[in-house]
Amino acid sequence: MPTFHVEMFEGRSIEQKRAFVKAVTEAAVTTIGCTPESVDIIIAEVKLENWATAGALWSDPRPESV
Repeated sequence: MPTFHVEMFEGRSIEQKRAFVKAVTEAAVTTIGCTPESVDIIIAEVKLENWATAGALWSDPRPESV
């Protein structure tokens, strides 16, 4: 049984989450041949202040792209 753990920034709507889990489930069924009932998806929402990339918190102002 495939289980997908997904971490994303908080703030997505329930409709976006429904569409996402449907798409991931369909992709798993198509690519690895499992049944939809065997697919589990766990979404963990993370606050911007608890995620960093390149040494900077996402809650901090981001530098302008060059």
